[in-house]
Amino acid sequence: MKKILVANRGEIALRIMRTIRKMGIQSVAVYSDVDRRSPHVLFADEAVCLGAAPSGESYLNADKIIAFAKELGVDGIHPGYGFLSENADFAQKVQDAGIIFIGPSPAAMRTMGSKLAAKECVKKYNIPMVPGIDKAIDDISLAKETAKQIGYPILIKASAGGGGKGMRIVEKEEDFGEQMQRAVSEATASFGDGSVFIEKYVSSPRHIEVQVVADQHGNVIHGFERECSVQRRHQKLIEETPSVIITPELREQIGDAAVMVARACNYTSIGTVEFLMDEKLNFYFLEMNTRLQVEHPVSEMITGLDLVEEQIKIARGELLSFAQKDLVLNGHAIELRVCAEDPLNNFLPSIGTLTKYEKPTGEGIRVDDGYEEGMDISIYYDPMIAKLVVHGKTRTEAIQKMLQAIKDYKIEGVATTLSFGTFVFEHEAFFSGHFDTHFVKNYYTPEKIKEKHKASAEIAALAALKYWLEKQSITQPVQHKVTSWKRRLA
Repeated sequence: MKKILVANRGEIALRIMRTIRKMGIQSVAVYSDVDRRSPHVLFADEAVCLGAAPSGESYLNADKIIAFAKELGVDGIHPGYGFLSENADFAQKVQDAGIIFIGPSPAAMRTMGSKLAAKECVKKYNIPMVPGIDKAIDDISLAKETAKQIGYPILIKASAGGGGKGMRIVEKEEDFGEQMQRAVSEATASFGDGSVFIEKYVSSPRHIEVQVVADQHGNVIHGFERECSVQRRHQKLIEETPSVIITPELREQIGDAAVMVARACNYTSIGTVEFLMDEKLNFYFLEMNTRLQVEHPVSEMITGLDLVEEQIKIARGELLSFAQKDLVLNGHAIELRVCAEDPLNNFLPSIGTLTKYEKPTGEGIRVDDGYEEGMDISIYYDPMIAKLVVHGKTRTEAIQKMLQAIKDYKIEGVATTLSFGTFVFEHEAFFSGHFDTHFVKNYYTPEKIKEKHKASAEIAALAALKYWLEKQSITQPVQHKVTSWKRRLA
């Protein structure tokens, strides 16, 4: 490949292009009207405008992206994550146009894009799955009977779902009908597919996912696990690797299970297999994400791999240059998603101009971003500003490094999740490793951050007063005493 088009924007587009340039390949950026001066556009060797700001008129316009790729003589298209990254029809169109899609096959994407199809696919490998019914269900009476057999609480999930959409927890039978209708309605609105299924609700789950890398020659390895349990509204906020609860034996078991999932659908490229883990450390297959994950930097920092480079090499048909035994855990890595959201106001998006933007630097600190000072946070796209990633020799060192990096990250003009990050990393539950996906619900309220801000402000005010009093004592004016001496003029 001599030229790759990155069908994405912001921090992930820029991150992919850096690897493309490192490999001696030219890059093509695509952009919408509002992204005309974005860093990923200025970094690329070539750039083309897709259209107006709304995603449907720009980053989701598959036909226009492919047309530009053909016009510019592009050899491969990298979709990043989000937008068209898990759209099997787009991947097929790219291949039909004679261009390499840097990702898995359309068939693998279709299989793993449906939670029901994915469960059916991996069944024969005896991979643990949450108890439930593994087929679409729309009959309320049958669904109620199934829920009763499984035992409450249960979870109603959209087959084509993601990001917590089309998902409902039902604690008792009398709430089932209403929650079922809501789940179907939301799934239909969000994905155009109202199919839902039912499974047992794991009450205190950990969200553990495993990075997999698979070439076109049958070689599949795993790049260890990531802990992604600190979430709000089923969306991840903090990720780390390795997980504090995973033993070497359990790591091998869950890693082997992830490899089998990849083999089950003849997967190639990089991907992520997600599991739920209960309080007894039993793990259950959840789904597979057939793309580069937002949190891939933490895996890169502990394995030494460049996952985007591996994606491109696999797409070119190359053999993996390493085996499972070659990968070893090196230290500990943590990622905080720095989003333009207000943690003091239910994490609502915060739109505005970055009037101040200074990134932390130092050994073991990585910032993947797509913004510069003076840029606007757009209402049209995901509010993530950056991914702040740190690496330490130990988990404790990584946490302390993250706390300092947050202090050194100066962002003004919009509210961000930096203060929430400080709250989490200073919390005993996180530090001890005794937390699950209910961390936010169990421990966080806006008032706790407000109290901390108030205490910090009081300390700062007292320090300023002390400083002023000390200065006053040093610069105290001389007190002139009255005497009878008179100046004589010569």
